Amino acid sequence: MYKKGKIVLIPFPFTDLSGSKVRPAVVVSDFLQGDDAVVSFISSLKVKGLQKTDLAIKKNDKGFSQTGLKTDSVVKVGKIATLDKKTILGEIGGLSPDVQKEIDNKIKILFGL
Repeated sequence: MYKKGKIVLIPFPFTDLSGSKVRPAVVVSDFLQGDDAVVSFISSLKVKGLQKTDLAIKKNDKGFSQTGLKTDSVVKVGKIATLDKKTILGEIGGLSPDVQKEIDNKIKILFGL
């Protein structure tokens, strides 16, 4: 249903599980069968220093208009969640294959692969 690289809206849980907020996320794996999707959080917050596992997506980047994002954003690859697909509120856009490859590389860094 939701393919790798698609940007979706989900109620993303806070890391302390105290609640959630509807946020964009990118589907980072479509290998799971069944009712789950693996996603990484996308933030529009301005971060002074990016983590090694963060990926900036800027409004002036080629293909930005296809993402469905409204402003410069950061894919927080280290903030991964496996969620029931029913929690996905909708799809807003997608990432180019080149950006998906960059995310794959960040996942390798995250897990030391």
